[in-house]
Amino acid sequence: MTRETPARSSNASRYLFLFLLGLVVGVVLAVFAFRAIKARQDPFPDSVMQVMEKQFTLLDAGIAANRCMATDTLPRLQTLRLVGNDIETAYPDLAEDARFAGHARQLRANLDAAIAAAPADCGAARAARAKAVESCKACHRDFGD
Repeated sequence: MTRETPARSSNASRYLFLFLLGLVVGVVLAVFAFRAIKARQDPFPDSVMQVMEKQFTLLDAGIAANRCMATDTLPRLQTLRLVGNDIETAYPDLAEDARFAGHARQLRANLDAAIAAAPADCGAARAARAKAVESCKACHRDFGD
């Protein structure tokens, strides 16, 4: 009588299982770590920039669609101006920097002038947009994105 030895599972399959298990656990832990780091970051600065970017995009879309009456452009310019009030609040580390404060003041001054002159055609809307964007670019050039 010969006894048959039960088939042993190979060590390779065990190692593969442990590797895959470790990989899954590692991914889960990495996601938890990323979320914990993200939760500690202040979303306000990014939010201010996103709102401004969206308003510029909507202004661009209106100009492209030849919708440049004051009733089309003023809401965008007014929103940009209101959000412009929060630039120093969004970046408290830079608020005391004279260059940063100057760029923020220049943006607000350009937007105030654009609102006071209420662009009535696409040429005026493009010019108002260009001045505001130049203020933004100057700040981003000096302080990075």
